[in-house]
Amino acid sequence: MKADKNTVIGFVLLGILFFGYFWYNNKEQQATLAYQNRIKDSIAKVEASKVKPVDKAAAFKDSLHNDTANKLTAAGNFTAGAIGAEQLTIIENEVFKASFTNKGGRLKSVELKNYISRNGKPVVLGGNAYDNIGYTINTAANHSASTSDLYFTAGQPVKNADGSQSIQFVLKDSAGTSLLHEFIVKPNDFKINWNISLNGADKLLTNGIMNLSFKAAPVQHEKAVDYERRMSNVCFSVANEFDYISSHTEMKFEQPVQWISAVQQFFNTTLIAKNNFSGGEVHWTRKEDSSDIMGLVDASLQLKVAATASVNIPLELYYGPTDYKIMGTVAPEMDKIVNLGRDFYSFVRPINKYIIMPVFNFFSGFIGSFGWVIALLTIFIRLITSPLTYGSYLSGAKMKVLKPELDALRKKLGSDQQAYGMEQMKIFKEAGVNPLGGCLPILPQIPIFFALYSFFNSNIALRNEPFLWSKDLSTYDIIVQFNTKLFFIGDHISLFAFMAVITSFLISLYNMNMTATDPNNPALKYMPYIYPVFMILIFNSLPAALTWYYTVSNLITLAIQFVIKNYIIDHDKILAQMAEKRKAPKPKSKWQEKYEQIAESQKKVQELKNKNSKK
Repeated sequence: MKADKNTVIGFVLLGILFFGYFWYNNKEQQATLAYQNRIKDSIAKVEASKVKPVDKAAAFKDSLHNDTANKLTAAGNFTAGAIGAEQLTIIENEVFKASFTNKGGRLKSVELKNYISRNGKPVVLGGNAYDNIGYTINTAANHSASTSDLYFTAGQPVKNADGSQSIQFVLKDSAGTSLLHEFIVKPNDFKINWNISLNGADKLLTNGIMNLSFKAAPVQHEKAVDYERRMSNVCFSVANEFDYISSHTEMKFEQPVQWISAVQQFFNTTLIAKNNFSGGEVHWTRKEDSSDIMGLVDASLQLKVAATASVNIPLELYYGPTDYKIMGTVAPEMDKIVNLGRDFYSFVRPINKYIIMPVFNFFSGFIGSFGWVIALLTIFIRLITSPLTYGSYLSGAKMKVLKPELDALRKKLGSDQQAYGMEQMKIFKEAGVNPLGGCLPILPQIPIFFALYSFFNSNIALRNEPFLWSKDLSTYDIIVQFNTKLFFIGDHISLFAFMAVITSFLISLYNMNMTATDPNNPALKYMPYIYPVFMILIFNSLPAALTWYYTVSNLITLAIQFVIKNYIIDHDKILAQMAEKRKAPKPKSKWQEKYEQIAESQKKVQELKNKNSKK
C-alpha cells in the first residue's frame, strides 16, 4: 500500500514538473517570437523611411495603371464593365431590406428587420469582403473573368402587378452578347428569385457548363461566439437527400445538388438551383481565432445548360432565419437544417417533430412567456412518463425496506464480495425485488433529454426571449461574470445551471439514502458530491431554456418523491407483501443458477489462492 502511495505521489510530482516545463518553455517561445516580430517591424519601418514620397506616389500610380490594364485584359470584349464605381440599390419588403450591387450584378447583403444582433442592431447577412456569388464567362479568345469582378448596368426597381418588386442588371459586349440578372422580391418573403439570361451562351460558357462560385463568411450574432461556432456548419441537398459537414473540411458532389447553405445557429444563407447543379465541391473552415467570423464557406458548383445561343437559368436565394416553419416552404429537405436530431441522435427527431414541438407550440399559443411554456412542457413530459417513474420509486421503496437487512449482511460477511453477492441475490429473489427496477424505468427518459437538447438549441422562437433574470433563453444566463475565462467553467456562472446542479444533488442524496452502499467502494459514497462538479462544467454554457427545464424537472421529481413516500407508498404493506413473497416456493431461473455457479467457482478459486498464499 505504501509503495502504491509513493508511486502515485511520484507520478503527481512528475506531472507537475512536466506542466511547469511546458508552461515555461511556451512562455519563452512567446517572448522570443514577440522579440523577433519587433525586430521585423523596426526593419520594415526603416526601409519604408528610405522611400521618398515621390517614389511612393509613383509606385501607387504604377500599381493603379497595372491593375487597370489587367482588368481591361480580363474583361476582353466587355471593356465597358471592366472599370466602374460600385452602386447599391435597396429593395425592401415587410421582413428584410436587400442591398443589390452593380458590381457583379448580384445580391450583396440582407438586413433582417425583425431580428436583432448582439450589438443591438438588426441582423445583417452577407456584405463583408469575403461574401460573393458569381460565375466565370469567356470574355474573348483565351480570356475569361468572373462576373463578380465586372460592373453591370443597373436598372430601376419595378413594382409588379402581384405586389412583388424586381430589378435587372445588364452586361453587354460590342458584338451583342449579353448577360441579364433579374431579381424578384416577393411581399413578406425571405426568398429571392434570381433569373439569369445569357444571350450568346455558346460563346460565354465552355462546353455548356456554368462554373458558379458561392462564398460566405457568417459573422457572430449571438452572445456566445464559441457556442455559435459549434452550431455553425454547411448543409446541402444531394440527390434529394439532406447532408451536412461540420467537423469535416470538404465535400465533393458526384450527384445532382439541389441547394447549399451556410448555416449558423439561427440564420442561414442558401443558394438554390431549381434545375439542380450537376456537381461540384465545397470547402468549410471553422474559425478558431478572436474574430467574429463563424467560418468560411467556399463552394464551386457546376450547372449544365442547353446547347443553344440563349438560355435561362432559374436560381433562388434565401437569406433569413433558420425557422422550422419557414424552412419547410423554401425547398425540399431544407427543414432538416433545423437540427432536431442528427447522426447518432437522429432517433430523437421524431420525438421533437411529433411530440415536443406540437406541445410547445400549443402552450405558446396562449401563454406569452416562453419560460412558463417550458415549465408546462416539463409538467406534460413528467405526466406521460409518470407510470415509469412510479415503478422506479416503488422499486426504490422496496430497496429501502431491505436496506437494514443488507447492511447487516454486509457487516456479517465483511469484505467477502462473492459471498455477499450470492446472499444479496437470494434476498432479492425471496423478496421479489428487481435490483435494476429503479434504473430501467428511467432509461426511456434519456432520449427525451437529448431531444430537448436539440430542440432548445435550434428553436429560434427562444432567441432574445427574457425570463426571470435571463435576458435570452436561447443562450446561457449570467449571474456572475468574470473578467477572464477560467479553466473549463468559462467566463461566467449560470444561475439556472447552478439550480439544476443543486436539485440534482438533492435527488442523488435521496436516492443514496434509499439504497445500501458498499463500504469497500468509497467512490460510491462520494458520487453525489462529485457528480454536481461535472454537471456544472457541462451545464454552465448550455441554453437557459434547457437548464430551466432540467431545474423544473428536478423540482417535480423531488415533489413526487415526497408525495409517493409519505402518501402513496405504504412501507409496512410492502414489508408484509415481501414477507409473503418469501414464504412462497421460488424456482431458480437459469440466469440465477448460472450466476450462482460462477460465483461459487470464483469463491473456490479465491479460497485456493488464500491457502497457497498462507503456505
